[in-house]
Amino acid sequence: MGVSGSGKTTVGRLLAQRLGVPYAEGDDFHPASNVAKMRAGRPLDDEDRRPWLDEIAQWLTGHADSGGVVTCSALKRRYRDRLASAAPRVFFLHLDGSPELIAARITARRGHFMPPDLLRTQFADLEPMGEDEAGAAIPIDGTPEQTAALAHAAVASP
Repeated sequence: MGVSGSGKTTVGRLLAQRLGVPYAEGDDFHPASNVAKMRAGRPLDDEDRRPWLDEIAQWLTGHADSGGVVTCSALKRRYRDRLASAAPRVFFLHLDGSPELIAARITARRGHFMPPDLLRTQFADLEPMGEDEAGAAIPIDGTPEQTAALAHAAVASP
């Protein structure tokens, strides 16, 4: 989990490889209307996110026995609660970095539908994990491989 540009896709793929489990990209679960809205520079609201979260929850449920890594922003506690209710053994990894670092990463990337202007709204929506949530915050100031190693260590020792 984390804001756009935090490295969810890159680290998620690396973590899934390390764990030997399937990987799913959360952006692929968005309906076309959500992608169009974000491309237009408009943030999603809770109603927009509902079908997206339902699809991710379904993926999690389908991989409950075998395990898997799925990336999604899950910025608000109620979104994570929705996912955890579908998959009680879910473990959240919050890829955590400064707004400046993440803004620089977003500005440098090409071909993604999320415009840099929406980063501010994502940080405004971000609710850090509560102590009662299964998960860990992972700093993203190292290389993707270093971040994936930290993520792997967190998953291996909850």
